[in-house]
Amino acid sequence: MPARDKYLKALGIPYWQAKPGWFNDTPKAQLDEAVMSDQPITQAVQQASQSDSETTVLDWPSLRVKVSQCTACQLHETRTQAVFGVGNENADWMIIGEAPGYDEDKQGEPFVGRAGLLLNEMLCALGLQREEVFIANILKCRPPNNRNPSAQEALCCEPYLKQQITLVKPKIILSVGRVSAINLLKQPLDTKVGSLRGKVHYYSEQAIPVVVVYHPAYLLRSPREKHKAWQDLLLAKHTLRACL
Repeated sequence: MPARDKYLKALGIPYWQAKPGWFNDTPKAQLDEAVMSDQPITQAVQQASQSDSETTVLDWPSLRVKVSQCTACQLHETRTQAVFGVGNENADWMIIGEAPGYDEDKQGEPFVGRAGLLLNEMLCALGLQREEVFIANILKCRPPNNRNPSAQEALCCEPYLKQQITLVKPKIILSVGRVSAINLLKQPLDTKVGSLRGKVHYYSEQAIPVVVVYHPAYLLRSPREKHKAWQDLLLAKHTLRACL
């Protein structure tokens, strides 16, 4: 089987078959707990503003150190290590996910484990290797029990991600999952991925094209949605080609 066909098969294109038990569903109440939180964020906004001005002057080595030593929110108390990001620091493609999980917290690298393997297959279907793109998350530290990030936590981490985007200068951003999309695109907290996918958005005043795609963990739970993910990957590829 040709390599590309193998990767497309992993994505479920053109054939797929639902396989129960691929991924344990997280209770909806747990998933919504933090994102829908109404906790005060005034202090986080002030901290983010100060951190933003301090972070915009940092190069890659200095930014890595600052992230590794960050204590801006309570997540530093429970993390094994901060998960900075990985890949080509001059990549055309930047992949931005939600937050580190258990495996990422242990290994210090985003998108490892089963979801990471599927992400690798998705990239390979586009003719890309993991090492060719830069991969980061909205959060640099794992939330306890893999819950979704709170608005306060996302604000605290935002200056780091903004500086990573500034340093990479990607030509396109693939926003992976709902938490990534609502934070990058400044959408309401209850926005669904389905309402954002299938179209091209733009990040900040830099006007970097952003394409939203379902999170690999969701695709493992819902393999029937893989064809939509493939459509979004093609949209991102065609959008990048138009920019070159």
